[in-house]
Amino acid sequence: MLERLEQQRKLTLNQCKIMVAAVLGDMLDFFDYFLIGYVLAFIVHDWDLTYGQSAMILLAAGVGAVPGAFFWGWVADKIGRRKAFIGTALNFSLATGIMALTPDRDWVFLTVFRFFVGFGVSGLFAVDTTLVQEYVPASKRGWVGGLVTSCLPLGLTLGALLGRYLTPYIGWRGLFAVGLLPAALTLLIRAWVPESPRWLMRMGRFAEARQSLAWTLQVDPQEIELPTTAEPQSRKTHWREVFNYPRSLALSILVNLSQTGGNGLLLWATTLFVLILNVSPAEAAGLMIWVSLCGFLGRLAFSYLSDAIGRRPCGMIIGFFGALLMALAGYLHDVFIGGVSLFYLLIVAQRFFGDASYAIIGPYSAEVWPAALRASGMGVGYGTGNIGKVIGPLGLAVIVGTSNYVHPQATLDAIVPALLYLAFWYGQAGVAFWLLGFETRGRSIEEIDRSLAASAMFAATGSPRSTSPT
Repeated sequence: MLERLEQQRKLTLNQCKIMVAAVLGDMLDFFDYFLIGYVLAFIVHDWDLTYGQSAMILLAAGVGAVPGAFFWGWVADKIGRRKAFIGTALNFSLATGIMALTPDRDWVFLTVFRFFVGFGVSGLFAVDTTLVQEYVPASKRGWVGGLVTSCLPLGLTLGALLGRYLTPYIGWRGLFAVGLLPAALTLLIRAWVPESPRWLMRMGRFAEARQSLAWTLQVDPQEIELPTTAEPQSRKTHWREVFNYPRSLALSILVNLSQTGGNGLLLWATTLFVLILNVSPAEAAGLMIWVSLCGFLGRLAFSYLSDAIGRRPCGMIIGFFGALLMALAGYLHDVFIGGVSLFYLLIVAQRFFGDASYAIIGPYSAEVWPAALRASGMGVGYGTGNIGKVIGPLGLAVIVGTSNYVHPQATLDAIVPALLYLAFWYGQAGVAFWLLGFETRGRSIEEIDRSLAASAMFAATGSPRSTSPT
């Protein structure tokens, strides 16, 4: 049933609709997740927040992201990709909107609902990446998956634009109210996104899978042959079976831990610009526009390179260069050339590689798992990697000193070790791609599935007939 899909050379309009729905989902969840960075820059002085309190607000979403990815990944394998996609969008958008009702100076209220924002945001990324990949042929899976994640920085750009130009009119509560808009995405999903044909086939629902494939390829369902003999329904799997694939598990977790560097930087970046460059919060939000645009270009570039040179070499490049530029930004934070901050220029350059990691790591985290565990496996890897959303901003706050109040001189003495700490997480991801990574470029999901199954059998029995995913 999938042969016609795998032979496809040009995507249909319906496949593009699915991509657009996923692009909007990723962009808007990134907007909601990082919106707090702009709000914090506006309230940190008025509320007299310490680094410890600020870090609690920032890292709460990271705490929620860990169980969120686990839960929604399991749900997507259990009840289907489409229903889980809708659930995640409602999850994070409603939680963001509620924060518009935050009582004055009640940082605990913000912290609680930031937890639920993170729970939904990480779930959406785990679900929609898996879903989109199951609608396209292997020859296009790399750049399509990368392209979907490439629009994530546009959510950061949207937040920067609103923080710079709209906050004076609607206030920071208004920013949170705007965060309700992604709830409307569920209407688009219902209209444009059918259930994954591969998931339906795994459930033994071949007639429905044929309808989904026919809609995807825009052909008459009768042109797609059903199995000539009754095929048994695939056995039910449990998420604990991810431990049967230790290489995939270790690889998925380690590369996803690079989020520590990205989240630690981006959630503090607006505030750090205020402190280091001595600019206003609105000006700092404006500077973030260029940071996010450079990240967008990095994602586009590596979406193409993903299929051109492969996932593994791309992963090594983004890991090692992301680490190098982050470290240099720390060492050269007080250097200005012609009045231009070298710290700012290096942060912009770092985001080219740092943001590009999502175009590689996100899709790759789903590719390294067998079909029955794709969403669950990605959820476990991405969810565990989401610990970086906690230890990134928290680690920076601890290095700086949680008892200090935010003021222009607070972080300058600690900026070097803080950014070296963040750089480490990019470097270790590069090493993981180098030592544990296996190439998935140009291989169908079913081919990868067979290789992983053979590797698992070899690990369990030592059978010489088994082969490695490499």
